[in-house]
Amino acid sequence: MTVTTPRVVRASGSLVEARPLPQAALYELVRVGERGLLGEVVRLSDDLATVQVYEETVGLKVGEPVTLAGETLAVTLGPGLLGSVLDGVGRPLAALAAAHGDFIGPGLVAPTLDRARRWKFSASIAPGRTVAPGDVIGVVQEREGFEHRVMVPPGVSGVVEAIASGEYDVTQAVGRIAGGVELRLAQAWPVRIPRPAAARLPAERPFLTGQRIFDLLFPVAEGGTVAVPGGFGTGKTVIEQSLAKYADADVIVYIGCGERGNEMAEVLHEFPRLADPRTGRTLADRTVLVVNTSNMPVAAREASVFVGVTIAEYYRDMGYRVALMADSLSRWAEALREMGARLQEMPGEEGYPTTLGNRLGKFYERAGRVRAIGLPERTGALTIINAVSPHGGDFSEPVTQASLRVAGALWALDPGLAHQRQFPAVDWNASYSLYADTLAPWFASASGAAWDDLRRGVLKLLAEERELREIAGLVGPEALQDADRLRLEVARAIRENVLGQSAFDPNDAASSIDKTRRLAEAGLECLRAGLAALQSGGSFEQMDLPAAVRALADLRRAAPDQVRAAAENALAASRTLASASAAP
Repeated sequence: MTVTTPRVVRASGSLVEARPLPQAALYELVRVGERGLLGEVVRLSDDLATVQVYEETVGLKVGEPVTLAGETLAVTLGPGLLGSVLDGVGRPLAALAAAHGDFIGPGLVAPTLDRARRWKFSASIAPGRTVAPGDVIGVVQEREGFEHRVMVPPGVSGVVEAIASGEYDVTQAVGRIAGGVELRLAQAWPVRIPRPAAARLPAERPFLTGQRIFDLLFPVAEGGTVAVPGGFGTGKTVIEQSLAKYADADVIVYIGCGERGNEMAEVLHEFPRLADPRTGRTLADRTVLVVNTSNMPVAAREASVFVGVTIAEYYRDMGYRVALMADSLSRWAEALREMGARLQEMPGEEGYPTTLGNRLGKFYERAGRVRAIGLPERTGALTIINAVSPHGGDFSEPVTQASLRVAGALWALDPGLAHQRQFPAVDWNASYSLYADTLAPWFASASGAAWDDLRRGVLKLLAEERELREIAGLVGPEALQDADRLRLEVARAIRENVLGQSAFDPNDAASSIDKTRRLAEAGLECLRAGLAALQSGGSFEQMDLPAAVRALADLRRAAPDQVRAAAENALAASRTLASASAAP
């Protein structure tokens, strides 16, 4: 019987057609051409397979051989992921650079985890124990102070015949289940399939960001989703890097999806140098970076978000709180558009595929707070914060609108605020959070204050300020009534000192719940006391409002051990406004 070798019959950019491949499966990996370019089957028609190639296809010729890999795109999960920098298909960039130089050549292969490194494994079960999928069989100290829980892979169960503590690499068996199934430190998982969970849990706790405008006005729950749209220069990347450093998460997965190379180079340079405020060590110790810059193949860009979210789900299953930052989903959607055009699919709005909303929804739905499968019982959370880069800052474009249909919170960035040096440059008129009412009891309990009243009071004042500024622009601020002039000045002070933060001030870069609450209380007290003074016959000119604003600014810059005293001074300065009396 003659066996015909599958060969390339057509090539168009990253899209390749090969035949005969009657036995190919959808999304199966293939090796294309003499150089063994990595690709994935995306369409089947009889014995003709359409393959999207994850590498540059320059020089590929018709007639070159194609080989099926017999597996789908998967990422190896195990100790050694923290601190690593991977490309869009899970290859470690450091290992590739060490072996082949700074530029990724065609067909290069490198395992995600270092197979030569040995880990000290401490078994937590004994032979004879019946294990089920997700059960923790032991631990490895992946980083100082970080316990990597080695779990039984999904789909594997049985009686443990042998298991032993000791030093192992990720390829060696640490135990064996009846039937000859070996247990290792690492496991592989297909990136396009969500990892299973025992149950999805309701939102009970906020994802604390350390940024006052988010925690106070637009909070997000652990396991929630956020869309962060903004035009060029509005600070999307700075916000995501601030969250990576200060947010209350155990593990950070940062996906640089189609971003500029110099921007990702800055991230790679800064993260190992940034001190982690949680541990005192470098931020890279609890971070996984998935990098696919704008000059890398678009097919790998499409895969990068799935590689990142699969790694995040793995640490979630250990019982950790994981934050995933994707920067940005617009570049991911552009990759879908380019591949859809090469596949000659029916285009939707602005040329994006008609399945854009469905694909975005599947990605967002992988967030959540869950009870992991297996024993001991563990609760983990995966929070997803996605930057979106709409052209010209137009939020009506398809990627932003598709994100808004499924995201639980919107942090809309305003270029006008960015130009005014307001950071974070969040438009409080366009932003929202569907989690605010659910999380209000938690904030009230943690802060000891009527948190929802503070939130509503600040939002009401900001809405009033917007209307008053429009009127003042027509008639001048001097023509406004004293009460309205007071609202304008207090709102400005709140914008600058309560909602604004300086990433360069160590006391202001991150804000605790207590400090956020005290700042909001002092700002609203300034308004209440000023209105009381006006009602008692005082005038706007008689108030020592600058002193109250200075006290609020001092509270903003106060060190953690000085917050209480600074807050009392700010409240005292605000209350003196109520003593303003009418002019004689």
